[in-house]
Amino acid sequence: MRVLATALLALLPTLLLANPQVRLETSAGPVTVELYEDKAPQTVANFLKYVDDGFYDGTQFHRVIRGFMIQGGGFDQSGQRKATRPPIQNEAENGLKNDRGTLAMARTGNPHSATAQFFINLVDNGNLDFSGKNPRGWGYAVFGKVTDGMSVVDNIARERTTSQRLNGMLARDVPEVPILITRAYRLDSAGEDEKGAQ
Repeated sequence: MRVLATALLALLPTLLLANPQVRLETSAGPVTVELYEDKAPQTVANFLKYVDDGFYDGTQFHRVIRGFMIQGGGFDQSGQRKATRPPIQNEAENGLKNDRGTLAMARTGNPHSATAQFFINLVDNGNLDFSGKNPRGWGYAVFGKVTDGMSVVDNIARERTTSQRLNGMLARDVPEVPILITRAYRLDSAGEDEKGAQ
């Protein structure tokens, strides 16, 4: 019994330091992501709040560029923009790189304008990394990485795209057939839905 207790105590720091994980159930298959809370605390807290609120459920990957990235989290199935909370500070100066499989926050030309939209890098996109606190150098804040389902991400990237209206404005690189995030939710350490059986 004492050996078991010692072993559990030894594991405790690892369990306490485990990064949050989120599963994105998509119409193309499931994608699991690990979030780097220690490197991008404000960004992760923001993302998890949207997850917990069910904000991403029913949103689409509205921008898909083969050899670059897939972007989602801002528009519903009909192409209407969803109302968001205020923007967050850019945490791109955290040492994380926009490498293949990483998640980063999408934003406008204002470096501190990210709200809910995120993208998954399909390749190493070093040109998106932080290089300085100036308009061209802020980069895009990486806050997580795909740990399972990168093949699903790659399949999404192969979808045929077209120009379509999003929120009344013409947008390029929109999948012809909407690719939806049907549900986004946190996973516990065992990989199960934290909300339990419904």
